[in-house]
Amino acid sequence: MADRSGPQVYSIAAHRGFADALVAGLIPRYSEPEVGLARLTLLLPSSRAVRTVSEAFIRLSGAGLLMPRMATVGDLDLDETLGALLDPLGAGAAIPPAADPTRRLFRLAQLAGEEFRGSDDRPLPGAARLRLAKQVATAIDRLLIEDIDPEALWQEPVLQVLADQADHWKENTRLFARVHARWRAELAERSEVDAATRRNRLFALAVERWRSDPPKTSVVAAGVTSAAPALADLLRVVSELPGGAVILPDLDLSMSAEVWDELGHAGAPDADPPLAKGDAVTHPQYHLKLLLNRMGVNRTEVQPWHRAGQGKGPPERSHAISNLFLPPQASKGWVDLPSDKRRLAGVRIVETANPEEEAQAIALLVRQAVEEPEKRVAVVTPDRGLARRVVHHLRRWNIEADDSAGRPLSQTPAGRLFLILAEVAAEQAAPVPLMALLEHPLVRLGDDRGTWLDEVRAFELQLRGPRPAPELEALRELSAEAKVEDWWSEVESILAPLMDEAEAPLSDLLDRLVAAGEALAGENLWAREDGRALSALVEDLRLHAGEAGFALAPAELPFALRDLLEGVAVRPPYGSHPRVAIYGLLEARMTRADLVICAGLNEGTWPATPTLDPLLPSALLRVLGVPGPDFRIGLSAHDLAGMLGAPEVVLSRSARDVQGPTIPSRFLLRVKALLGQRMAGEASDEALLALARALDDADQALQYPQPKPVPSPEQRKVRVSVTALDRLRSDPYQFYASAILRLKQLDLLDAEPTPAWKGTAAHEVLEKWHKTGRPMAEVADEVLTQMNHHPLMRALWRPRLMKALEWVEAQIAANPDRTPALFEEWGSMMVRGVEIFGKADRIDRYADGTLAIVDYKTGQPPSGEQVEQGYALQLGTTGLMAERGGFKGLSGTPEAFEYWSLAKSKKSDSGFGYIATPILTGSKRSGIALEDFLPEAQRYLDEALDKWILGDAPFTARLNPDAPGYDTYDQLMRLDEWLRREDET
Repeated sequence: MADRSGPQVYSIAAHRGFADALVAGLIPRYSEPEVGLARLTLLLPSSRAVRTVSEAFIRLSGAGLLMPRMATVGDLDLDETLGALLDPLGAGAAIPPAADPTRRLFRLAQLAGEEFRGSDDRPLPGAARLRLAKQVATAIDRLLIEDIDPEALWQEPVLQVLADQADHWKENTRLFARVHARWRAELAERSEVDAATRRNRLFALAVERWRSDPPKTSVVAAGVTSAAPALADLLRVVSELPGGAVILPDLDLSMSAEVWDELGHAGAPDADPPLAKGDAVTHPQYHLKLLLNRMGVNRTEVQPWHRAGQGKGPPERSHAISNLFLPPQASKGWVDLPSDKRRLAGVRIVETANPEEEAQAIALLVRQAVEEPEKRVAVVTPDRGLARRVVHHLRRWNIEADDSAGRPLSQTPAGRLFLILAEVAAEQAAPVPLMALLEHPLVRLGDDRGTWLDEVRAFELQLRGPRPAPELEALRELSAEAKVEDWWSEVESILAPLMDEAEAPLSDLLDRLVAAGEALAGENLWAREDGRALSALVEDLRLHAGEAGFALAPAELPFALRDLLEGVAVRPPYGSHPRVAIYGLLEARMTRADLVICAGLNEGTWPATPTLDPLLPSALLRVLGVPGPDFRIGLSAHDLAGMLGAPEVVLSRSARDVQGPTIPSRFLLRVKALLGQRMAGEASDEALLALARALDDADQALQYPQPKPVPSPEQRKVRVSVTALDRLRSDPYQFYASAILRLKQLDLLDAEPTPAWKGTAAHEVLEKWHKTGRPMAEVADEVLTQMNHHPLMRALWRPRLMKALEWVEAQIAANPDRTPALFEEWGSMMVRGVEIFGKADRIDRYADGTLAIVDYKTGQPPSGEQVEQGYALQLGTTGLMAERGGFKGLSGTPEAFEYWSLAKSKKSDSGFGYIATPILTGSKRSGIALEDFLPEAQRYLDEALDKWILGDAPFTARLNPDAPGYDTYDQLMRLDEWLRREDET
């Protein structure tokens, strides 16, 4: 091509599709006979862009051709990539290597930990030091990318701004400056530089070389929109090279000069400060204006990339896109815009009720699109959760979609296994992480996995309930009860190295996790793409953490690892649909599809909520010329503007998410405002929503009736316990599920101590104390230790238990006229051929031979009304058994019936314990008279036997809804499906 003077800067309109339009222009402009484009060097913004442009060359090259050399401008080895093109004959100045990013992270963590201490003057925990190091590294890079020496923080204009900031900003800035000064000194000793500094020097070297000695072959920069000063200088030089060009995406050439000026100074050379507070940084063209100003190029010098004859100018939608993002003052002109200037033909709006419905609608759109041959479809969203939902919905039709943004390593099987191992170490083999580890799908994956899971599940049944002691020895006792001692011995030997709670070097902790992971999962831990990514990360962390001497406590390991793993994205290597892609915003740039679905258009998602730099105040950064957090809103707007150029576009959002109602994206609100109410209604795709909602519709289920099972007479004849008798009368279905079906509720893992657990502990302590006469405190310690529960739980609950037990001991000692006759003894009696059995907590004998029936309660005892209605028959039925000789070695007539509650009481000196009786006395309003108590108990017992045990009455669920009871079987009886309906009838 002929030599030219002046910058050659071009723009590709959004409606043309950047990659395809770029290649369509490069081939006729730069291809040569026999060598094709081999003499062309193409500078692109990212490796993803290299792949996208390569695919465009394949589509458009026809018979094929030699492609250009493609390099990414952010490549830290750009000097080697470009070779002699950048450094002819090796004459260039040597640029120091970049510091390894992982080593930098750990060294900054060490330095930050030494410079900053907590409010109590203790050193920061390891995980907090890593997070602080990330913040310091981000702040350093923000300054260096803008070619600002962090020492500029102490220049007079900056100090004046800092003086007006709050004290915490001043302290954070000083902390940053101290850490950076020490880090900079280390870099000098190692003859290294930060990665951003190396890139800037590479750009400066290219500027110097190409100005003095332009390359003999063409260089084109395409799709680069970063406005970093050093890169802007390079782009200016490229635009002036013989045969050189800079091609920008979606620069709005139709925008009026007045609107362009309204965007603000945007880094203009004469601007002071370079980035004014009033600049329209959220506008999609602002970062391009900033780039052009730093390049020293006027917008009027930018030309359309398409050649003459390639089309008849921008289509209607380009005008609408330009008008859509007008800045505030210019937006007033919407009211006068003719309909053809604000019509978005081919753009549809889908507003769903929730993310699930949104994903379903998007999947339907993709499914419809792939029916058309060669039609490509792209789903673009920054919401990775929504992207995963779409991926799973598409599998309904065997469509495998590649989420090019990948999944965080922490959410992959291998990464999750590694994190669970860290949690087991941090929580000392607590039940939840322990079972998550032992049942992980990668553990013992193979022919013996079935046997392994059988033993795990047997062990889990014993582990359920309150948390046991943290030592592995306590779990060994549970394995003996589960009869899996040999299996647990192997597991214990694997987990034992993880139980050391002392602070250790991170490299040593990682070695322990790797050894345990390989012992449990073998090569499956590393076999797939997530395992390979995990392996690379672990090796990197081990190397540089060991070199930096970074250490932390095992309790902090899960938090530190989670942050590190979430920074690694894992992408599937193959197997996705060739015409379907799911992109994040970065990955979507430069792509082209026939149908583009922009999803997740809610505030906080697209655009994302701006995040402040935690170390450097925004006002200070603005004075230095560093774009603030709102700058990324403009980039998100530019991404959307580019997507709106596709032939077909769908804009979707959901009205709610997991946290509640959502706010529509400001971009979507602008679309609706531009279109107007009528045109926005026309663009709304209600038919798609109806189809999405109907896809999972099924025939209306029959209303579930109130359960009324009627077992056979043989099934009804079961033993009835005195506690189950109460349940039989109040809720027969509960009795049916428990005594006839014999279904027992499983405790949760790591459950809070239930009333039943506390009652068992109290009864066992009282039983041993009664029978042995040993000191109450000694017996309590022994029982709680034997119950094998966590020391913290015992420590929290034991004082309260002891106060109540001491009250029992004092009450017995204060009543010498009655002597305990038996404790925690089983008894039974036959009533009309049915065995009634139960355990008496305590029966006392008075001097005259009469008996007192005592029932211990850890909570509130039944009320007199409950006893009157026959819903609390335990004392009466136990009295009937005692009266009929149901307890071995005991005879006499019961004359007293008492509940001894261990709950809080204001009347007790210790604050715990009181006695209540169901017997009606002069001061009580409810209860049963003493002479009627046992006869009433007998009547209620006969009535229950006649109806349900010996009769044919159904075991109706919640027969007496007002009666107190348990909710153990509410889900089994599907209570919520019929109870309200029954109440209404």
